[in-house]
Amino acid sequence: MKSKKVFFWACDYNSNTGEGRLGRLYIKKFKKKFKNNPIRINPLNKKLLNYKYISPFIGVLIAWSYFFKKKRIIYLNYLPYWNFLLFLLLPPSTEIGPITGGASYSKKSKDYYFRKLIFPVLYFLSGMILRLRFNNLIFSTDLLKKKLSNKLIKRSRFNYIFHEIKEVKKVKNKDINFLFYFRKHKNKEYSFPFKLINKLLLNNYSVNIIGDKINIKKVKNYGFIPHDKVLKLLNKTRYTVVSNENIFSFFTIDAINNDVKLLVDFKMYNSIKYYKKKFIKFNFNSNNLKKLKIKKCQ
Repeated sequence: MKSKKVFFWACDYNSNTGEGRLGRLYIKKFKKKFKNNPIRINPLNKKLLNYKYISPFIGVLIAWSYFFKKKRIIYLNYLPYWNFLLFLLLPPSTEIGPITGGASYSKKSKDYYFRKLIFPVLYFLSGMILRLRFNNLIFSTDLLKKKLSNKLIKRSRFNYIFHEIKEVKKVKNKDINFLFYFRKHKNKEYSFPFKLINKLLLNNYSVNIIGDKINIKKVKNYGFIPHDKVLKLLNKTRYTVVSNENIFSFFTIDAINNDVKLLVDFKMYNSIKYYKKKFIKFNFNSNNLKKLKIKKCQ
C-alpha cells in the first residue's frame, strides 16, 4: 500500500520564473482539488540544479528512489515536449506536471533549421512514449496541440496557464506608457521590438524595461525584480508588447490581470482564440503610432 503522503520534485520552484510559477500553480491546484499538501523534495546539491540539462535527470533518479519506497511522487518540471528521455526514464505511476513547448521560431532564429529537422523526430518519440506510459496529461498552453495525435489529445488538457488569469476591473490613473519584458536569448532577441522602442522615445513616450538591461538612452531599466514589484509596475502601465513566439506567457497573463493593453503583431492577431479583446493588432514593420492612437500618460 502506498503512503498517503505525496512528494514532488521541482527543478525550479521560484516565484519569478516561468517554470517555477507553473510548478507553483500546479501544486496550488493540487492542494485545492485533493485536500492534500504535497511535500517538496529538497535538492541534494543546489549547485547542480543551476544546470538545467542536469537537474531534470537528478530528479529522475530521486523519483526512482521514492518509487522503490512505494511513495507517491509528482515530477513537476522541467518537462519540455521534445525531451522524450524524461518521459521514458521516469518510473511507473509517476505523476507529471504541465508539459511545455511548442513555441514558434522564425527563420531568423539561430537554431531554426535544427529545430525544423530534429524536433519533429523528438516530438514523435515523446508522443509514442506518452501514449504508452501516461494518462491525463496537462499542457501549459495549446501550442503543441497541432503536433499531437488524436489519441493523445483526447487524454490531455490544454492551456493550464489560464488558471492564473483573474477577473479584474479597469485600472485608472496609469502613469507608465510602456513596460517591456526583455531577455537576452539567441533565439528571441531577433523578435524584440527595438525599432518600436526608439520610435516611442522619439515621440516622448515613457519606456520601461524589466529583465535584462537595454542600453538605450531614456529607457528606464528595472532589471530582474521580484514578482510582486512586477505586478505593481503593470498596475501602473497602459501598454506592453507580447511575443509571437509564445503569446500567452506568464508576463502576458500578469498584464491581462492588471488591465494592460497588449500589442500583438497583425499576422498573429487572427490566430488568437482566447481573451482577444485584450489584444491590439499592430504592424511592427511600420510602427505607425498615429494609426494605433496610443494615449500618452499625463
